[in-house]
Amino acid sequence: MALVSAKEMCAKAKAGHYAVGQFNINNLEWTKAILEVAQEKQSPVILGVSEGAGKYMGGYDAVVGMVNGLIKDLGITVPVALHLDHGSYEGCYKCIKAGFSSVMFDGSHFPFEENLAKTTELVHVTSQLGLSLEAEVGAIGGEEDGVVGQGECADPAECKTIADLGVSILAAGIGNIHGKYPENWAGLSFETLDAIQQQTGDMPLVLHGGTGIPADQVKKAIELGVAKVNVNTECQLAFAKGVREYIEAGKDLEGKGFDPRKLLAPGVAEMKKTVIEKMELFGSVGQA
Repeated sequence: MALVSAKEMCAKAKAGHYAVGQFNINNLEWTKAILEVAQEKQSPVILGVSEGAGKYMGGYDAVVGMVNGLIKDLGITVPVALHLDHGSYEGCYKCIKAGFSSVMFDGSHFPFEENLAKTTELVHVTSQLGLSLEAEVGAIGGEEDGVVGQGECADPAECKTIADLGVSILAAGIGNIHGKYPENWAGLSFETLDAIQQQTGDMPLVLHGGTGIPADQVKKAIELGVAKVNVNTECQLAFAKGVREYIEAGKDLEGKGFDPRKLLAPGVAEMKKTVIEKMELFGSVGQA
């Protein structure tokens, strides 16, 4: 199956009161593992690529080639979107040219009028090409590839203005952050989320910083209109745990245990468990 836009899968998720997981990819092992789990669980999936990860993997053309090759060779039949995560204005155009099926323009750090103008332009471009566009209002807290946000809550009126442009999905800050959540985190602002939902209607909403948000809060967010949840840090922690335990047990020194295929396998196994847990939490299992 060819790559698809995230628009239809997120619209279906919102109507069905579940969410599609965006799992960020960082290399071949991660991409293969996430695709295999999605196929096994018959779940639609969004493969997220930050600009930093795209550079790490050799460039956007390399990423598109790897993902398309894996979809073909693994016989993946579930809907898969390849999505630029927290993209710059220039990054969006590079990914569109390379063959991504979805892009996120993160203009939240610009003055609102500039965010509005650039998003408007990208709506026209992506809609003509049949690609999905995610926009952001209100910075997501934490750090993502050098973009730092304090986790402020978005203005519902600004959310409506951006949504009315015709974007496919909307990320709105509701107190969520990237990375690990601090002990004094106040939790998600459901009051803000509900107000945004009232203003944006059928627009599928996105919850960034899915790692560390309690399951009950995630479920409530989905009830209030979130149709896409982003997960990255939790997969990184699980992957690191598996590899660390393998090395600490001295397995890399046994026979050819140093072979990267063996060395990384425990990390992949742990990460797969995390992806399965998230898909079950989001309710996307069996929705392909």
